[in-house]
Amino acid sequence: METPTPNLFWQFDSNYWFQKLNSSPTGLTQNAADAIFLKSDNHKKNDSSLVKDVKLFFGQFKSPLMLLLIGAVLLSAFLGDTSDVVIILFIVLSTGLLSFFQERNASKIVEKLQSLISLKSSVFRDGKIVEINSKNVVVGDVLAFKAGDMIPADCLLIDANELFVNEASLTGESYPTLKSLAVLDEKTELSKRINCLFEGTNIVSGSAKALVIATGNDTIFGNIAQSTNKKFETTFEKGIKDFGYFLMKITLVLSISILIINLINHKSAIESALFALALAVGMAPELLPAITTIAMSAGAKRMLEKKVIVKKLASIQNLGEVNLLCTDKTGTITDGIIEISGIVNSFGQENDYVKQLAFWNATFETGYSNPIDDALKKLKIVTNISSKKIGEVPYDFIRKRLSIAINTETENILITKGAFTQILSICTKIKISDTIIEEITPHKSALEKKFEEFGTNGLRAIGICYKIIISNTISKNDETEMIFAGFILLQDPIKVGIIDTINELKKLKVGLKIITGDNKNVAKSIALKIGITNPFILSGSEVFNTSTAALYQLVKKTHIFAEVEPQQKERIILALKKTYTVAYMGDGINDVSAINAADVGISVENAVDVAREAADFVLMEKNLMVLVDGIIEGRKTFSNTLKYIFINTGSTFGNMFSVAIASLLLPFLPMMPKQILLMNFITDFPFLTVASDNVDEQQLDRPGKWDLKFIRNYMIVFGIHSSIFDIITFVTLLYVLKVKESEFQTGWFIESILTELFILFIIRTHKNFFKSKPGKYLFILSFLGLILTLALPYLPFAPNLGLSPLPILNLCYILGIVTLYIITADLLKVWFFKKYRSK
Repeated sequence: METPTPNLFWQFDSNYWFQKLNSSPTGLTQNAADAIFLKSDNHKKNDSSLVKDVKLFFGQFKSPLMLLLIGAVLLSAFLGDTSDVVIILFIVLSTGLLSFFQERNASKIVEKLQSLISLKSSVFRDGKIVEINSKNVVVGDVLAFKAGDMIPADCLLIDANELFVNEASLTGESYPTLKSLAVLDEKTELSKRINCLFEGTNIVSGSAKALVIATGNDTIFGNIAQSTNKKFETTFEKGIKDFGYFLMKITLVLSISILIINLINHKSAIESALFALALAVGMAPELLPAITTIAMSAGAKRMLEKKVIVKKLASIQNLGEVNLLCTDKTGTITDGIIEISGIVNSFGQENDYVKQLAFWNATFETGYSNPIDDALKKLKIVTNISSKKIGEVPYDFIRKRLSIAINTETENILITKGAFTQILSICTKIKISDTIIEEITPHKSALEKKFEEFGTNGLRAIGICYKIIISNTISKNDETEMIFAGFILLQDPIKVGIIDTINELKKLKVGLKIITGDNKNVAKSIALKIGITNPFILSGSEVFNTSTAALYQLVKKTHIFAEVEPQQKERIILALKKTYTVAYMGDGINDVSAINAADVGISVENAVDVAREAADFVLMEKNLMVLVDGIIEGRKTFSNTLKYIFINTGSTFGNMFSVAIASLLLPFLPMMPKQILLMNFITDFPFLTVASDNVDEQQLDRPGKWDLKFIRNYMIVFGIHSSIFDIITFVTLLYVLKVKESEFQTGWFIESILTELFILFIIRTHKNFFKSKPGKYLFILSFLGLILTLALPYLPFAPNLGLSPLPILNLCYILGIVTLYIITADLLKVWFFKKYRSK
């Protein structure tokens, strides 16, 4: 019989596949796994560092404008104009190298960040369970799974215990799928392959062992990813792209028009073509992708220092826009360290037997590691009763309870703990004392009142019940006719400094809403402790009974959402997004849908795999103050990216537009092509340092927001302002000083560069420019650019650049115009931001 394709692996049992894959129930040896990995796609598809660098370098010259410019230069070389060829090629190559090294450093930062949050898998190697990077899983490996784990490959189950898997990413089915061992028909549809685990899905509850059948592109998920290869844009990315296209269209229309008119006027074809292309390079926002990448990677690096790992680089801009944070209370509002306040019977009295039941239930639990069981395991229990585990029904978010069966040598006991309401619903009797057990019905109202009393006192209460069983195996069906034993009382103290942190969020214009599964009384107690007077609390049942339209309004005034079901979190986030830019912070399986629904998804380093995978950011500490720092860094990145856009839409665009129009009025070109490219080259150095520039606190005190109308208003106001000074320069040089061609070009060259350098210092702050300290590198490179610009006409090779020394009078006129430009631009800037920023 031929070996079946791995895509039909569900039709054979594990023994068949162990034989075909040279594996076993204890997995592969490390040597065998290494040999398989070397032949796998995961190993082959990674380029070497050298190949990556070569691709990145040549990528700097792939834009149509750069390719056309290089083509024109080569044509010029063919016609014998070697001087211009050398100068322009030097400028083009230097600009490319500058962008290459900046982007290379940025990509190194991104690689480092990705390695910090890579997913891990528990795999059997040499008969022992070890944790490895999920990308290193190979065909034939045996994996161990628990609740919260992401599945890294297509697998065949070889052992399963109450295993529920979320396969919504593949099947669209919103409810978890029960998995079990089986041999199925080869035509079994995807949603009914109960013996398979598929890459990209995740374990909701239970535990399992599985054999890896396919990895990488051979998996179902890999095939889908290959065929779709979707990349979702953030709001800022889309805005940047649209604005880039907008400028590019204007640039191309203007450049082509100038070329045609110059040719009609019988000017040199090569000179006219180079001039038009140089104009296009000067006006086009060619540095925008590099600036955006560098700004985000610089922001990511700073955020890492603040203990925030950026998982999706483009989301940094979204973090700068956030004006509402939603979070669970555990570990953020509270310490996240569960303390056992008491273990009591039905009447609220400490009880050793209830404590023993709770200890057994927590000690033998293996399905889902959680802080409640960790706290219960630390109880000091004095007992002579020996016990061993005989069965487990793991916790899940539908039942909201965990059952453990034990044998005490004299009897089998089924012990169940979980949410009070769910525990109460499966109990028919209540333990009154060591010898008295009664029907529960007469006691229900007293138990519910006691439960509310605990909540009012700020204690979280969960129920615990038991019954004697005969069988040595258990299932969910056994969770009936239980005996209510008592309450486990938990407390999670309010985090020190949380009120100060919430105040810091308020200063940043970021609201805070808490979404918790705790009851309304506990939620109210927490709200009062963190300074929310008269808190408005909305329960999960109220959310369920509220229409979508009404919920949009109701969520605005709600402080805390209590008793919330996991599936309701997504609905709440979607409702909030109608009014706010929402960040959601969660670390559990039940948080994943909300993390995905939010504008910004945040998780923590010790979260379950599926939550970390869904998140845009991973906090190294579950601390809101860390997130405050992250939001500030996000806003810095947002602000610095906008600075380059303002530069490009203000002075640079205005200068190039004026040069283009002047070329139609003069008998000679106002600036030579190589001068335009040289100007672009000199200003590129300080422009690239914008990514690391200082940002005023005034620009951080509110969420950033991509606003194309605002930018267009800026472009009109400052473009006109720049053009006015270009006209002044034009008139001064031509009619006051009556200069010749070379001196005219030199004067305009100096004026254009100085205005572009100074506008950077002016628009980088909303205050008067002398009241704000620029970044060190921005200042140094701008200063060097200024000195170089003033010195160039007097250097020996100046004639090769078409520059000539200016008389002192001419230079004074130019510097006077630039000084007037600086004063008026600064006053205009203060007025502009005061007028439009307040809207």
